[in-house]
Amino acid sequence: MFMNKEVQSQSRNYTVPLITITLLFFMWGFITCMNDILIPYLKQLFKLTFFESMLVQFCFFGAYFIGSLIYFLISISKGDPINKVGYKKGILFGIGLAALGCILFYPAATFSYYPLFLGALFILGLGFTVLQITANAYVSLLGSEDSASSRLNMTQAFNAFGTTIAPVLGGHLIFELFSEPDGTFSAVATRIPYLIFAAILLLVGLLISRVKLPSFQTETEESVQGWGALKFNHLKFGVFAMFCYVGGEVAVGSFIISFLEETMKFNEAISKNYLSLYWGGAMIGRFLGAISLNHSISQAKKAIYMLGAATLVFLVIFSIVDLSFAQISFFLVFILLNFAAFFVGKAAPARTLSIFAAINVILLISTMVNHGELAMYSVLGIGIFNSIMFSNIYTLAISGLGKYTSQGSSLVVMAILGGAIVPIFQGYLADQFGVQHSFIIPVFCYLVILIFGAYCTKYLGHVESTEAKSGH
Repeated sequence: MFMNKEVQSQSRNYTVPLITITLLFFMWGFITCMNDILIPYLKQLFKLTFFESMLVQFCFFGAYFIGSLIYFLISISKGDPINKVGYKKGILFGIGLAALGCILFYPAATFSYYPLFLGALFILGLGFTVLQITANAYVSLLGSEDSASSRLNMTQAFNAFGTTIAPVLGGHLIFELFSEPDGTFSAVATRIPYLIFAAILLLVGLLISRVKLPSFQTETEESVQGWGALKFNHLKFGVFAMFCYVGGEVAVGSFIISFLEETMKFNEAISKNYLSLYWGGAMIGRFLGAISLNHSISQAKKAIYMLGAATLVFLVIFSIVDLSFAQISFFLVFILLNFAAFFVGKAAPARTLSIFAAINVILLISTMVNHGELAMYSVLGIGIFNSIMFSNIYTLAISGLGKYTSQGSSLVVMAILGGAIVPIFQGYLADQFGVQHSFIIPVFCYLVILIFGAYCTKYLGHVESTEAKSGH
């Protein structure tokens, strides 16, 4: 009811905008995952403890909290900023800020000064904060609310594609191509890669500036002032669940290289390929989620499409990583388990969320109590069950918010602060008790997500029941 006639007339022309925004999701996924390469690199370069090296994630994801808090405070006093300037301008501003963060790596590397790296990461994080607030909400509006989870899972799948190739390509750039000839660590190795990332971001921004994007603006800006979003209990719980999800996912990804060095005696060049499997699992799960949570196709077609997508994405991952089929064949077991979990979830976002969270709790416990390959397989398998969590938590949290959608979105994005806080705590435990035992921290994170999914299943159950039936 809040859209003008121009927007309504564009309702059937969402394909090009969705493809354009999906390209942006890919790029920011790639750059975000580069943090997992930077952490062990800077740890070696500056002789940091685990706690100190986790300041990379603290500054990057802490920017999400600061940026979202500023956005929220502006929205309750002046009205929703995105409603005033439009989603397109908001997205372009976020791209520009992120590109600036990448450019600032040049002076940081030139002076080889750790605080400058942290400052660049903070600016980069602020840019991605704006993109999270605008682009995620924008994708959820590009179609019906019933298919929002499916749509966001698809764009997040390409975000995960970026995170999958980042460890391999980014690791090659920093650990090999631009490293010192004698193999020693040097901050200079980060200069050219991040200038390349800045250039690509600016090119994506130029493309988006040329594409006609539909506008979703309310007729009266005063209608979105105040604290209205906080009256929704499922939003408040969703904010906490998002804090735990991002914290858990980032903490696990941040420690995989160190974990493999400790338990399997792998060096960084080998470990980065296994890190790709962790993020590649998220990509597989998000493509499957986009199909499973689509209520416009039958269960039989879902099974066929999911099998085809899983096979294709697995082959893509196999072609990217420098590992043999025997070394990654264990992943087929997780893909089959992922299939089963989706069908048990019956296309209900909240129920599926609870099931995936429960599996990750089990995998984390296995990571902590087992050794060798079993422990390694367990931690890598977490990625495929992380897959639908961001999109499902996000869409469940902002479901039914109406005119408060952007304000609610800023609160959910603010919760990405978890990516700054949780790794710091895990880093402290890793220094005290070892990397393997530090995984107790993300266990608690996934327990919270499990409970949130159960809460939404109960209180939003009548909505999910209707949606699930429409999928048959």
